[in-house]
Amino acid sequence: MPASNNETILLREDKDGICTLTLNRPEKRNAMSTELIAELQNAFDTIADDKSVKVIILAGNGPIFSSGHDLREIRGDSSYETIHALFQQCSNLMISMKKQPQPIIARVHGIAMAAGCQLMASCDLAVSVDTAKFAVPGVTNGLFCSTPAVALSRAASPKHTMEMLLMGDLFSAKDALRFGLINKVVKPEELDAAVMEYAASIASRSTLTMSMGKPTFYAQLDMELAEAYAYTTEVMAKNMQEYDAQEGIDAFLEKRDPEWRGR
Repeated sequence: MPASNNETILLREDKDGICTLTLNRPEKRNAMSTELIAELQNAFDTIADDKSVKVIILAGNGPIFSSGHDLREIRGDSSYETIHALFQQCSNLMISMKKQPQPIIARVHGIAMAAGCQLMASCDLAVSVDTAKFAVPGVTNGLFCSTPAVALSRAASPKHTMEMLLMGDLFSAKDALRFGLINKVVKPEELDAAVMEYAASIASRSTLTMSMGKPTFYAQLDMELAEAYAYTTEVMAKNMQEYDAQEGIDAFLEKRDPEWRGR
């Protein structure tokens, strides 16, 4: 995925049904430029149709995960039209991540800040080293992190989200775990193994089941209780008509490994 300056700003590696996407702007602290956002969007769109990919790992090169939006780019043209287009582009990426048929795991090895924190929170799972830091520091620059708040408030409680938004401080991995932003905190030398434990487990499941279940989960979150149960009942009934569901139950009853057909 070459950038205009002949650098590869987003790396992709595939192995055993696991696709790793790595932000590769270490000299810019993996800032979310319009170009990098476009590369991520293109990658997710391409992977969505790739039946060989069962799970995605999102990582970053260099000392931090991502510093958020590229502030130099923002100040280069701060017109309403340009800034609106940038935040709309980023918002579309976050929405598409929730609609992505494959689960996405964030591998957080350093600071995840502002839109970088939003990117991490938009992943389905997140594993972090114990030295990582998290922040949405827009208030310190006079720009409230309203769009990152959408992802954060759907992962953490409203009060914890507001604590991050109003303070703008760096929070620890322990805080992020307590807030509900990440699933697991490990030592740096344990990060890859912890991420792969999640990824390998997901990759062993039916891709059809995952592609039906993940969007259903996010859709029902915004529904009233009765509507949510009606919707998920319909989805589960449809899921049961698929080969993989019947094969999985038969394999369990027959005490053997299932043979998935996938989506």
